[in-house]
Amino acid sequence: MRRFSLLRSTPFRLALTFAFLFVLAFILSGAIVYQLMSADLAERLDESVKETFSVVAATYAERDLEDLVAAVDSHSSLSTKKEELFSLTGPGGNHLAGNFTAAGLPDGFSMFDAALPGVPADTMYRAYSGSVGGNNLTVAFSLSETEGLETIILMSFGWATLIISGLAVTGGALLASRVQRRLDGIAATMVDVSHGRLDARIPLVGNGDDIDEVSAQVNAALDRLSALVEGMKQVSANIAHDLKTPLNRLQMILEGAADKTASGQEVSDELAEARAEGLQINETFDALLRIAQIEAGARKARFSDLDVNGVVETIAEIYAGVAEDNGMSLSANIFQGKECRIHGDWELLTQMFANVVENALRHCPRGTAIELSVTRKADRILATVGDDGPGIPPEEREKVFQRLYRLDSSRSTPGSGLGLSLVRAIADLHGASIALEDRDPGLGVVVSFPAGMRS
Repeated sequence: MRRFSLLRSTPFRLALTFAFLFVLAFILSGAIVYQLMSADLAERLDESVKETFSVVAATYAERDLEDLVAAVDSHSSLSTKKEELFSLTGPGGNHLAGNFTAAGLPDGFSMFDAALPGVPADTMYRAYSGSVGGNNLTVAFSLSETEGLETIILMSFGWATLIISGLAVTGGALLASRVQRRLDGIAATMVDVSHGRLDARIPLVGNGDDIDEVSAQVNAALDRLSALVEGMKQVSANIAHDLKTPLNRLQMILEGAADKTASGQEVSDELAEARAEGLQINETFDALLRIAQIEAGARKARFSDLDVNGVVETIAEIYAGVAEDNGMSLSANIFQGKECRIHGDWELLTQMFANVVENALRHCPRGTAIELSVTRKADRILATVGDDGPGIPPEEREKVFQRLYRLDSSRSTPGSGLGLSLVRAIADLHGASIALEDRDPGLGVVVSFPAGMRS
């Protein structure tokens, strides 16, 4: 397994992508907020400058300059750090009052860099100039406070961006390592399975997230694979066991026929017996191939909408006389509410119910009552073949669906042990479930179909 690399981790890359987009959105929104706040601060500063200008200008009375000079000097004296500048000049440009002399500033708002004692270099001022009684009054406020607020805002956004980026990278790394451990668990399980450990399963966290759901589905597939492989092993062993005896018997029959032929004796009986053994062996292989074809889904192309009631009625008509000849009774109880339609293969369903009925006829004693019934519960259609015979022990009910498995371990009774295997294969092909129920006495084989048809 390749070594974990953070940069190759998909969760980490997704986290970085999300972090980049989030930081980009944060920077863009921060730039917009900064511009809005900067514009608002500039507007407020302009209002303050103009309001102060109006207050000072209001102290001027016609032909009374003293009050205006006093007001300018009073405001100037309050600004010890020269954060606010005031200038009053006469018509000839001579300095009348204030803590600086405005020269060359236009009327209205303007910006200028004042080189004044005790004022840091490059200190910018926002000024408003106007005429008051023929004199020029200028009020200017320093931008240092506004610039300080803007700097604080920029620093705040800068630190926030760094913190968010750091948290995003750290969180992405933690998330990537956590998810990678789970992905490594999946990869390790797949490696174990590829090396033959079919019991290996992906560990689940149990939080129900998408990785858990995928892992559960993979585990289900591995369960199916394990069951199929185990079934193949069992089938191989059963084939070897079931075919060894008839092949040995066939060989003995042919050897006996050869000896009789050499001595000129009649061998017609031996040939008939050999033919019967060959047919039995061929039927076993045909059944195995048929099950394999059904499990591969090849017959789904022949599916059509059909009524389960019709299939069951057909089986009842065919086997009623056979049951009577064997000293048994067979009846059908059909659901009368409405048609029980499904999407399926009529021939396969007929064979499925025929196999179940033949099993009951073969293994039940005389006097047994066999009943076929169809009922409907919600969105399921239940088709049941029940009898009051000896039944099947609970510990054997799941095993009987295995290929070539027979309750008669001595193989002394006729049969190949493939009848119920074929029944389950057909049920699975139709998306149906099959269960064996204890009827005390007897056994019920219940096939549950999903109701509905496909147009």
